Amino acid sequence: MTAFQYRMPAGIPGDISRDHAQATVEPGIFDPAVPFPAYGLPAKLVSGKYQPFSGGEAATALAALVVRPFPISSQVASGGLGSALPPQAGGIGDFLKRGYMAVQLNGGATVAKGGQAYIRVAAAASGKPIGGIEGAADSTNTIAPAGLVFMGPADANGIAEVAYNI
Repeated sequence: MTAFQYRMPAGIPGDISRDHAQATVEPGIFDPAVPFPAYGLPAKLVSGKYQPFSGGEAATALAALVVRPFPISSQVASGGLGSALPPQAGGIGDFLKRGYMAVQLNGGATVAKGGQAYIRVAAAASGKPIGGIEGAADSTNTIAPAGLVFMGPADANGIAEVAYNI
């Protein structure tokens, strides 16, 4: 059990942050051949199944963001608050097509409301995984999907809120 003594975190990656804003969430199939390492990541559609970005994708490849089930799904292997993994053997999951979500900000850039969110598609480095969301362009190593913007700065844990297709 986790207790928050002073301040709650800004969110948990993959949580829909403004459910009252009429988020559009659709069910989809996780591709068991290419499992997601976490919730709150960009997803692409390949042969009718959702896969994480693996490198080399175009900005138009973004189909959705992976939603974390709340409070827990029987398919989720949970190791504590915020540490659950998407189903590694495939199955059905939820995917955000439009709305607001908490995500892990990689790369250490300072972000602000309305700032473009980028997805790393090449040259993975420490703290900058392929498929991760970043706050600064990095030449041809990141893409800028239309409609994916930050809603304010990240918290001390590097969690930021993004708006997608709003």
